[in-house]
Amino acid sequence: MAKPTGTAKLTFGDQELELPIFSPTAGPDVIDIRKLYAQGDVFTYDPGFTSTASCDSTITFIDGDKGELLYRGYPIDQLAEKSHYLEVCYLLLYGELPNATELEDFESRVTNHTMVHEQMTKFFSGFRRDAHPMAIITGVVGAMSAFYHDSTDVNDPWQREVAAIRMIAKLPTICAMAFKYSVGQPFVYPKNDLDYASNFLRMCFAVPAEEYEVNPILSKAMDRIFTLHADHEQNASTSTVRLAGSSGANPFACIAAGIACLWGPAHGGANQACLEMLREIGTVDRIPEYVARAKDKKDPFRLMGFGHRVYKNFDPRAKVMKESADEVLGLLGIENNETLKVAKELERIALEDPYFVEKKLYPNVDFYSGIILEAMGFPTSMFTPIFALSRTVGWISQWKEMLGDPGQKIGRPRQLYLGETMRDYVDVAKR
Repeated sequence: MAKPTGTAKLTFGDQELELPIFSPTAGPDVIDIRKLYAQGDVFTYDPGFTSTASCDSTITFIDGDKGELLYRGYPIDQLAEKSHYLEVCYLLLYGELPNATELEDFESRVTNHTMVHEQMTKFFSGFRRDAHPMAIITGVVGAMSAFYHDSTDVNDPWQREVAAIRMIAKLPTICAMAFKYSVGQPFVYPKNDLDYASNFLRMCFAVPAEEYEVNPILSKAMDRIFTLHADHEQNASTSTVRLAGSSGANPFACIAAGIACLWGPAHGGANQACLEMLREIGTVDRIPEYVARAKDKKDPFRLMGFGHRVYKNFDPRAKVMKESADEVLGLLGIENNETLKVAKELERIALEDPYFVEKKLYPNVDFYSGIILEAMGFPTSMFTPIFALSRTVGWISQWKEMLGDPGQKIGRPRQLYLGETMRDYVDVAKR
């Protein structure tokens, strides 16, 4: 537990309170307001909790001004270049990079848990054929608690560990099954001799009628997408997982809650919204029209995939994703695709136009990831499920950390009440 490094004085009315200040290893100092209500009979008001630290954590750090994202202290660009997703999973879960033996053991445990209970396949036929894959995986992941009773006790460290491995291992299978169901093709079972990303691509695109060879460039790009989205501090879906977990809910229910939150277009649906915007623009000659609309304050149109709520200067993930986008498009020979031409021209404008530069509307990770996923052959409906698959390890790491915090309490935000005060009931005949 951190110790206070100073105090802050808060004066209101005739009261003066001294509140402890904590200094993190990185980032701004934090004023501890936990006893503010008890001592001063007041709350703080912070819609969206944008100025409130809801927990202490050692997992992920973001410096929005510097454009910095660290997993356990390691820069995201180094991990994306030199590491791979399962190694990053180990890092997020356990705090350190694994040695060769630890990594082999971890990869083996994940690989041997990729199949799902065969009865779970029957869940899929209960959904309409045109059901959104996010609706399916939200339901199926929540239902995992009905099949894996031996890993639902959150007070048992071993059961928490088993649940973590199971979800990391099975989410690719569940997402691929949701995709196959949506396109009317038979499920493809995982193969233990493939790496994590290659296995997922094969389960999505292989068919029983012929052999399927995973292209290493596509596999690498997929692995990078997983790595770049693995965790992102206390965002909406991560906070949802922690809030659900604070009640003692089982791990599968907590992750299902995170998936449901991620479904929102302002969160996990951003890359889908970006690609749909590029299609709406349609051709390069129409870009000036849409750029003019983006600059018009009276026009509700917004350019999706540009700028970021947290990163103020650039998204450190975008540079790595752009490299993958160039590799994938070059491999598939689809640089002449009209949507991609629009994307390239918008990218050029965003990096050169004074309006975009001044407003810091740079291409973000969602701008490039949507382009890559479409080039691979994924429909936009699969973009958010792939995001959920990538983020599962982050959610689990945050959930495990929360359960291990001795100061953890059930989440219970307060409110600024602006409704009616006490009034008496009036009989319906007298209203």
